Amino acid sequence: MLKLNHTRTWRSMAIAAVVALTTLAINPGNARGQTAEPAPAAAPAPAAPPAAAPTPAPAAAAAEPAAATIEQRIFDLEKYVTNGQAGKDGDTVWKSNIAGPGPGHNAWQMTSTALVIFMTLPGLALFYGGLVRRKNVLSVIAQCMGIAGLVTILWWACGYSLSFGAGNAYIGDLSYKMLEGVSPYASGAGYWWISDAMWAMFQLSFAIITPALIIGAIAERMKFIAVLVFVTLWMFAVYFPFAHMVWSTTGLMCGPLNPTAAIKAIDFAGGTVVHMTSGWSALVLCLILGKRKGYGKEPMAPHSMVLCAIGTGMLWVGWYGFNAGSALGADGIASNAFMTTTLAAATAGFVWAVTEWILKGKPSVLGFCSGIVAGLVVITPAAGFVTANSAMIMGVAAGIVPFLAVAYLKNLLGYDDALDTFGVHGVGGTMGAILTGVFADEKANSIVGPLKEGLLMNQLKAVALTIGWSVAATLVITIIVKIVVGLRPEPEVESLGLDLAEHGEAGYEH
Repeated sequence: MLKLNHTRTWRSMAIAAVVALTTLAINPGNARGQTAEPAPAAAPAPAAPPAAAPTPAPAAAAAEPAAATIEQRIFDLEKYVTNGQAGKDGDTVWKSNIAGPGPGHNAWQMTSTALVIFMTLPGLALFYGGLVRRKNVLSVIAQCMGIAGLVTILWWACGYSLSFGAGNAYIGDLSYKMLEGVSPYASGAGYWWISDAMWAMFQLSFAIITPALIIGAIAERMKFIAVLVFVTLWMFAVYFPFAHMVWSTTGLMCGPLNPTAAIKAIDFAGGTVVHMTSGWSALVLCLILGKRKGYGKEPMAPHSMVLCAIGTGMLWVGWYGFNAGSALGADGIASNAFMTTTLAAATAGFVWAVTEWILKGKPSVLGFCSGIVAGLVVITPAAGFVTANSAMIMGVAAGIVPFLAVAYLKNLLGYDDALDTFGVHGVGGTMGAILTGVFADEKANSIVGPLKEGLLMNQLKAVALTIGWSVAATLVITIIVKIVVGLRPEPEVESLGLDLAEHGEAGYEH
């Protein structure tokens, strides 16, 4: 990185660069893992004097910050390079000439958003599609596609607003309904240099994949209409509230941004919001739905480990948008999240396969795939908060604990979690959220410092609330869906396969 100094030579070059940029207000509202102060362009004007006393002309001019000096313009350029706040140095505020969104940071946010969407389509669709039987491969793909479209419509209508509108500690308001006021040309809703529109789309990509994870637990035995109705109700009852509570400046559990948060927890990229809510909800749904027809009596092995392995690779690549993208800029925190994500995923994949080798006799490709995903899940809430060594420890834990849940707990309790959503996302997400409280380090991210005292207890409180809320809400929603449209297809339809019966197509001609 080029370090600018304040010599006359550099000043002339900096001025030429600064004047080429346009002026926009910067007003950061929500961020993950980075603190944000009120932006200078949005600074309130001085209070007007009583009506009886006329306002002098000079006082009116003071309502707007002064133009930036040469030194302040160079300061602004340095803040752009380091993904910091321009236009403010201590108590001194000036009118910055640097516009937002900033090209580099915003480009990374667009890339990250595309990567997270890539995780769902085609990543998750192929991962889950390969794990089901041939007769149900298209049903899983259709569910992923249907959820992507449905959630996008809900997000546009009111989901973004309910997640990130001011509202109260539990849910946002409707100030951003139909994306009202969300401009591609403004910045600050997410962070200093990313477009407000890209912040909304980045969050949409998270909202899409979260309910799609649930279908892994109920694959091959839930009607398509029931899936859509369930997801609609679940988004309002679970996802929107948790996105608000964990990541909004007024949220109940947003430790980094809400000084009055009742639970000062941290979640870098979705341990509670994404993996715990989907994982625990999946467990409840599959228990109520019941086992697949013939479960335990006939073979239900994955029909294509090749598709599953390809999907795993896509998930791993896409997860860099999920985790490193949650730094909200192409900065050091993003680099740290990229590093910890890589270490945890690779380590967990290897440890899972070795554990399986020791206990089951062979290291399967399914074991490698499951371990990689488990590592990605466990590191998600901690990615931007922990060091490389901590990521390695979390990777080892991710390769052992979820494996035990999948290989032994499921059989012990007798539930049919078809594609191990609970074992990987529920168990792994819960462990990741707790270990974040153990390993979060201010050396990795300065935001951890003020929150370190009592952090583990706050993480445990957040975990308890997430489990209780997700389980209770899913129980009620599932009962409603069962009464209104029914949950399962007829037995003969389930035997034939959902591809032909519900979508009129077959994944394979022969």
